[in-house]
Amino acid sequence: MLRFLVHYGIHFIVPVAIAFLFFKERKIAVALLLLSGILIDIDHLWAEPIFDPNRCSIGFHPLHSYWAIIGYSILPFFKKTRLIGLALLLHIIADIMDCLLL
Repeated sequence: MLRFLVHYGIHFIVPVAIAFLFFKERKIAVALLLLSGILIDIDHLWAEPIFDPNRCSIGFHPLHSYWAIIGYSILPFFKKTRLIGLALLLHIIADIMDCLLL
């Protein structure tokens, strides 16, 4: 249960909290953008099985590869890609926590 709460809390509660705490003027738009980081889970569709609760996504799925994570880590350094970079890194942090709690 702890694993579930931590993983999905970081996926869904943390992005909304960040938007509401730090982007008050455009909190809804930022919340939706930060929540869109979940879209990198599309790469789960290429896995067999699609969902395996005992599989660590990091290093397994293409959009969760170490090379992809390096790319996501660069995005927050540029104003135009800062929020999407944060969204992707929040997703990766959620998945890292999931792996640690396996």
